[in-house]
Amino acid sequence: MSETEVTTAPRPLLLADGRPAARAWSLDPALRHLNHGSFGAVPLVAQERQNQLRAEMERSPVVWFPALPRRIAATRVELADFLRVAPEDLVLVPNASACASVVYAGLTRRHGGEILVTDHGYGAVTMGAERLARRWGGRVRTARVPLDADEEQAYEALAAEIGEATDLIVLDQITSATARRMPVQRIGAEAQRRGIPLLLDGAHAPGLIAAPLAGVTCDFWVGNLHKWGCAPRGTAALVARGPLREQLHPLIDSWGAAGPYPDRFDQQGTVDATAYLAAPTALAFIERTWGWQTARRYMDDLAGYAERVVGAAFAELTGVSSVVDVGMPVPGMRLVRLPAGLAASRVEADALRDRAARELGVEAAFTSFGGAGYLRLSAHVYNTAADYEYFAEACVPVLGEWARTACEQHSAP
Repeated sequence: MSETEVTTAPRPLLLADGRPAARAWSLDPALRHLNHGSFGAVPLVAQERQNQLRAEMERSPVVWFPALPRRIAATRVELADFLRVAPEDLVLVPNASACASVVYAGLTRRHGGEILVTDHGYGAVTMGAERLARRWGGRVRTARVPLDADEEQAYEALAAEIGEATDLIVLDQITSATARRMPVQRIGAEAQRRGIPLLLDGAHAPGLIAAPLAGVTCDFWVGNLHKWGCAPRGTAALVARGPLREQLHPLIDSWGAAGPYPDRFDQQGTVDATAYLAAPTALAFIERTWGWQTARRYMDDLAGYAERVVGAAFAELTGVSSVVDVGMPVPGMRLVRLPAGLAASRVEADALRDRAARELGVEAAFTSFGGAGYLRLSAHVYNTAADYEYFAEACVPVLGEWARTACEQHSAP
């Protein structure tokens, strides 16, 4: 298929009563929401459930908090079933970065104090690894994986950086800035063979992958349920297997601190845990309304359509292909190359995100990798083809003007 050819748009998903899927969310109708992958979006039924739980908490806090650990433990069972993992392996924390911090706080230096990350790693998780390396008196080693690297090439790039001094490997299952997979199964097997702990950052995996840990060997896995799972924000799962998990403790010591893993994570003082308890409502809503398999297929089809429509608009504007060769693509997310002058760094990408929301009425993810700027497209069930057609028609020309202005300013003496 040539870049200018566009396949038929996927038919929008509807609610049971025939209304558009977006009516099940409280998203601002004045904005086009094209960036589900960053912060997710919570359906109304889950918001209402969380509000009910908060009201219950406020009515009788002295009853609520002593009973909370039991309710969290029951919720863990439901969420473990969704992720297809054992409930005794799973604990709940606010987000993937907090999960990583729990792991960093629990590990001790074993050999050379070296932590292996990649140049695709999520910034906050990598910053945590750098802080741990300083505490160990070690260092962070970065494996550079080309964006277009296939599974074999990505594996070789990572394996080449593993050495005798490596005490921990931190690897994304799905990368945030570049929307690609990493060879987690093969690196997991290699890490196990060498006896090196492996932390997998699966922030985007829950909901996007049916069974994110199937066939994967790792010591620690973290995933956000408030992204593709649409749970209330501040809901993430940490799955730990093997003897090292006994070193993991909550970041806050509370009355459950003396208990075993995972029970000691269920009691965190006066923390508002209603997001955890409402998470199963969000997951069940998607399953009941469309089924997760249908939802995932729609999201992937729509993301592919968006990539072609928006990519063709940029190519027509600039005369340069916007196609991005992502070596290990993921469902539901795509990359489109931006014109030169836009999002050359993370700071510039974030500024472009804010400007697009403010001036174009679009919530979109602009990312940077290797000095190039990208538009990261991520679709969910409430999105339709019209969202991306609007972006192609109304926003791409403006972004082209912004790019030209930026290039002129950069080249000015």
